Amino acid sequence: MLSFKHLLGKAKNSAQRAAEAVRPAVRYQLAYRTVPLTLLWVLLVLYPNPFNIAISVHRVFSPDIDPLAVESLLVGLPAEPEAIEREVLRRIPYRYDWEVHGMPWFFPRTARVIAQGEGDCKARAVVLASVFERLEIPYRFNSSFVHVWVEYDGKAETVFENPGARFYQQDPETGERFLQVPEVAWRLWFDSTKVGLWDVMPAFRKVLLLAGVTLLVITGIVLRRNTNNGIDNAKAL
Repeated sequence: MLSFKHLLGKAKNSAQRAAEAVRPAVRYQLAYRTVPLTLLWVLLVLYPNPFNIAISVHRVFSPDIDPLAVESLLVGLPAEPEAIEREVLRRIPYRYDWEVHGMPWFFPRTARVIAQGEGDCKARAVVLASVFERLEIPYRFNSSFVHVWVEYDGKAETVFENPGARFYQQDPETGERFLQVPEVAWRLWFDSTKVGLWDVMPAFRKVLLLAGVTLLVITGIVLRRNTNNGIDNAKAL
């Protein structure tokens, strides 16, 4: 019977041979696939579960309007839509997605927003839309590149909330969906995106992101240089 020590030695030797076999492939990927590997690293740092991106994109066009989830908010609400909006925004304080969900951009379900009691424009919009749906107040659900809001008759326009800024509108009463090329205020878009995606990102995630990108780039440069030197030396023989 083989001893445990002998079996452990064989396993170690097998692991070493496997590592030697895959090492050239790993070196090649690190040397000549720096860009896709860097993009993959960025994606996984920002979204450890990338499926949340697909879920959020789906909810942009099919938001989770849930009248039953907002029953607790109906107590003490005023009657006018504008006053209802002010009260809902007061009860659901604004917080960035990094602060609430631990990712740069996420479109939550209404019940989750009610449970957490805070959220960004997307979260507040689905709650307000759900309240309007429950109270049978007509509304339209709008999305721009940097903002999501609920439109209703008599709503005042702002720099973020106006017909020119939206790229998508959904009217649940008629079922109509509207797409257009929005008027983009690029400076406003950049400033808003920078704050939401970078400024409020946790420091640890920033360090992880930058350290990984730096390491991948340096590793790629070094390995490519060593590979080219090896080729030049082989040609000189």
